[in-house]
Amino acid sequence: MREIVQRPGAAQNHFTERSAMKIGARNQLVGRITEVKRGTVMCEVKFEIPAKSPMASVMTLESLDDLSLKVGDTVQVVVKAVNVLLMK
Repeated sequence: MREIVQRPGAAQNHFTERSAMKIGARNQLVGRITEVKRGTVMCEVKFEIPAKSPMASVMTLESLDDLSLKVGDTVQVVVKAVNVLLMK
């Protein structure tokens, strides 16, 4: 079961999503997918976080299809070092 919650003491638009999977990254946001650009092997998924900041993630087409990501989906954005990972 997953739920979107506002973290105590966080800014009004700073939300995080609880998931059964535990990860070490603490930089987690919730975003909405705005565009998906498919290549031959990789894709670029553009999304917007609540602060209206555009961001993007590059992943394999296999990951895109496994997650069934599409424009309008809400995803959990996990930022770790130079990688931006999406969870659904």
